[in-house]
Amino acid sequence: MRVRARDGAVGLSAEELGEALGERATLVQFSTAFCQPCRATRRVLAEVAGMVDGVAHVELDAEERLELVRRLEVLRTPTVLVLDAGGRVVRRAAGQPRRADVIAALGAAV
Repeated sequence: MRVRARDGAVGLSAEELGEALGERATLVQFSTAFCQPCRATRRVLAEVAGMVDGVAHVELDAEERLELVRRLEVLRTPTVLVLDAGGRVVRRAAGQPRRADVIAALGAAV
């Protein structure tokens, strides 16, 4: 997994996600139905969200959310976006993340 910092200019609202943003941060996962690494990513992100107060995990089907995929330039699944409390993208990663990487990326958001 490669984690990249973002400038915070791109943001997502609860309406766009279809779920509430976390009080402190939101982990947004773009997945596809037959993506094996997406399943492992789901487990890691859910585990981290459960460990850190105020962090939500939202999984989106990339095939059903093509408008967001195009706008956010999601090129592969899984792609994970770390949003701050206001919904701004502060970190972005493609590929299956390690738990330590997710926790470190959350540090930029909270």
